[in-house]
Amino acid sequence: MNWTAAGNAPKNFAGSRIALAFSAAAIILSGALACAPSSRAQQEGPIISPEVGADHRVTFRFRDPNAKEVLLELDSMPKAMAPGPQKPLPMTKDDHGVWSVTTDPLDPDYYGYSFIADGVGLDDPANSRLTPNLIYHSSQMHVPGPPDLSWELTDVPHGVLHHHFYHSAIVGDDRDYYVYTPPGYDPHAKAPYPVLYLLHGYSDDASGWTAVGRANIILDNLIAQGKAKPMLVVMTLGYGAPEVIQFGWRLQGHMDVFQKNYERFRDALIGEVIPAIEVSYNVSKDGKDRAIAGLSMGGSETLYTGLNMLDRFAYIGAFSAGGLNEDYAKDFPGLDSTANAKLKGLWISCGKGDGLIVPNTKLKDWLVSKGIKVQWVETPGVHQWQVWRRNLTAFVPQLFQ
Repeated sequence: MNWTAAGNAPKNFAGSRIALAFSAAAIILSGALACAPSSRAQQEGPIISPEVGADHRVTFRFRDPNAKEVLLELDSMPKAMAPGPQKPLPMTKDDHGVWSVTTDPLDPDYYGYSFIADGVGLDDPANSRLTPNLIYHSSQMHVPGPPDLSWELTDVPHGVLHHHFYHSAIVGDDRDYYVYTPPGYDPHAKAPYPVLYLLHGYSDDASGWTAVGRANIILDNLIAQGKAKPMLVVMTLGYGAPEVIQFGWRLQGHMDVFQKNYERFRDALIGEVIPAIEVSYNVSKDGKDRAIAGLSMGGSETLYTGLNMLDRFAYIGAFSAGGLNEDYAKDFPGLDSTANAKLKGLWISCGKGDGLIVPNTKLKDWLVSKGIKVQWVETPGVHQWQVWRRNLTAFVPQLFQ
């Protein structure tokens, strides 16, 4: 198994979301207390962090007079995008106990970041915008860009994001999924809409693709520009075995749990989510009008589900797939060149600086050796959302053409 990740979470998944929410609040509170201003500092006004300059340099500030060392951990991609993981940036303390650092110019995008004060990771108490995650939390900031960037909010018609809850008899818990309906969605239209099932990665929840990935904004812009057909996008919780979260990033040696995770996720998707979508929304029930794609763990779930159900999904997209067993013949039995007659598109991508580039390349090579047509895409960057937003932007226009 190949992953890029680390952390831990409670065994009970439903409970873990509540526990982690309290944990996040505790982290923010502890950070706020740690940097509680002195009477002198209070007179100097509130901390402004982050502060984005016109030149796209960003200044981060954190008040903690008693800290010996503070670092900034930023999933940054400077100009031309970084080829590998970024090292934490050392911050400098001024006479008032305020630590700060200014980055090099950053490409316009959304970034996650956190402070490390004497070895303790903390969210930015001056910034209320958080990145949701089941294992770790970070603050989120935006370097604005031109309107032609697909994830920028622009003055175009916007679709609607619907949030659904249901009890899964297959998994045995209460869970959720999100549905994006495009601008002008007509539930009574004669021609049903095509649908993309879009899967998040390990440690994300069902909101990942919208809260962080900006998928609904990307779809709005691509549809408005005539680059993508109006479609529904369904983003469901990706854990078929919720206990998989308890391992945090210590995933090696637990293939039995991950196999169960893939199988039950597939069963819940096929047996519960898709039927519910086809009852509640005006979508096509034809496999040629159905696509599946995902990032990291969701990329592996996409391949495991899609390549074994070619009659149900004509389009398959795996972004930086992680956690696949390399016994491909076992996971994809009978897969050969006859798959090309059913597949309208098989798209596999990975960042050049991502630790998963090697296993993804191996999978691509194995598929090609079986005579299967693969669109292979290597992008700049590492295992981060900056890569996956661009993946989605490139993948969606190829669907349902």
